[in-house]
Amino acid sequence: IPVLILGETGTGKELIARAVHELSARHDQPLVNVNCPALPADIIESELFGHEAGAFTGAHSRRMGRFELADGGTLFLDEIGELPLELQSKLLRVLQTGEFERLGGTETLKADVRLIAATNRDLKAEAATGSFRADLYYRIGSFPISLPPLRARKDDIPILAEHFVHKHAARFGKEIKAISARMLRALMNYDWPGNIRELESTIERALISSADTDVLDLAGPLGSGPQITAARAGIRGEDPANLSTFERTYIINVLEQTRWKISGEGGAASVLGVPSSTLRSKMKRLGISRQHH
Repeated sequence: IPVLILGETGTGKELIARAVHELSARHDQPLVNVNCPALPADIIESELFGHEAGAFTGAHSRRMGRFELADGGTLFLDEIGELPLELQSKLLRVLQTGEFERLGGTETLKADVRLIAATNRDLKAEAATGSFRADLYYRIGSFPISLPPLRARKDDIPILAEHFVHKHAARFGKEIKAISARMLRALMNYDWPGNIRELESTIERALISSADTDVLDLAGPLGSGPQITAARAGIRGEDPANLSTFERTYIINVLEQTRWKISGEGGAASVLGVPSSTLRSKMKRLGISRQHH
């Protein structure tokens, strides 16, 4: 039976999909993830169903698609609402018959795949307007799981915050024993439009900017984000793909604002809220020097 996971962006839909797979009879078979918005419309069919050599320009050899790779296991389609309409009919056929053809091929292939889909969109409303196939919606929506936003389950915030501190502190060379009461109050009073993903990013930002103490405090006002965005840092996606790159670019940005003054009043260490010795250590670890900038 397909599973449809519903929830706002950042509520942890992929984690739920992984848990559903791990608790299923297919747990010893592959879980194959497909991030639908990340795939251009002109190649997503090839990604899902594979292609034969010569099927299109650049297709120099046969390639297996995600359905073949997930045979016997689970296929997770994240943000399924982004699939083009013309591809939705082909997806429906696979779900109904288990059969498909590679792009450019004539051989009918079979795959035993359990589908888990996720979306932050109202597919029922879109099915009513024709922007999403109604037959596909009713096929994948037989077992829906709705994830509440973080603002609706604020009792989880302290537990999640502590989890993210333990998860990331060692990466930044920090030994955090507690979150300050001021920070916990701020976390509980915030509405978290970005949900769990935003909470994790907030904890990471606090760890990056924190002084060498065992009590963690906020890096700045909630919702303000860092003064340099991921786009300006040259990092794609909603979350920095490499936090060391993000941290390095963030520190360089502050150093340039202070004209590379590290210590003393108005220095970068003061702006970042860390001892100058800590900042110098970070600069050495990240390969930051004025002569290269």
